[in-house]
Amino acid sequence: MELDAVSRSYKRWAPIYDFSFGKVSESPRRRTASHVNARGGRVLEVGVGTGLSLPLYSRRVEVTGIDFSHDMLAKAREKVDELGLKPVKELRQMDARELDFPDETFDTVVAMFLVSVVPEPERVVAEMARVCKKGGEVVLVNHFAREKGPLAAVEKALARFENTLGWHSDFAIERVTGDTRLKVIDKAPMGPGGIFTFLRFQRV
Repeated sequence: MELDAVSRSYKRWAPIYDFSFGKVSESPRRRTASHVNARGGRVLEVGVGTGLSLPLYSRRVEVTGIDFSHDMLAKAREKVDELGLKPVKELRQMDARELDFPDETFDTVVAMFLVSVVPEPERVVAEMARVCKKGGEVVLVNHFAREKGPLAAVEKALARFENTLGWHSDFAIERVTGDTRLKVIDKAPMGPGGIFTFLRFQRV
């Protein structure tokens, strides 16, 4: 994915994102937010989008959200203001490849439905690892490519339209598991038909 393509795609998606993707992603978002709430502490949500997950966070956490898209962030800020979301401390426009936070700032760093839509996902995950405290957790929720079967063929066919769709349909899980600072401690299917994967790392 090229950054300009991501910006154009998200500008198109922002007005209808909650309606088109909200229901499909609701169950994974709730499960992920529940896990993050149970951990407590300082949380960074990378790729906060329109803020669909923000109402799900409890007062046990202090949430900072970042996104590259100004249009998406505008929707997220509307939710925070309208709903009076106290756990949300800050929303900032930022490139996830260059997070403007010191090393080991957050107890939990989470990215939902993000790594297959950004340029250089390995670099994004490396930044997530950098800003996560040692002993903390990095949590990813995403669709990853199937290795075989008819759906794998469909994913490969759609991959050529990634800049139009705004996401990479045949994204390999290996692209986010190579950072030596991150140890996989949980991997589970989520969402309708197990289309998404809940992937949890410990920062070592």
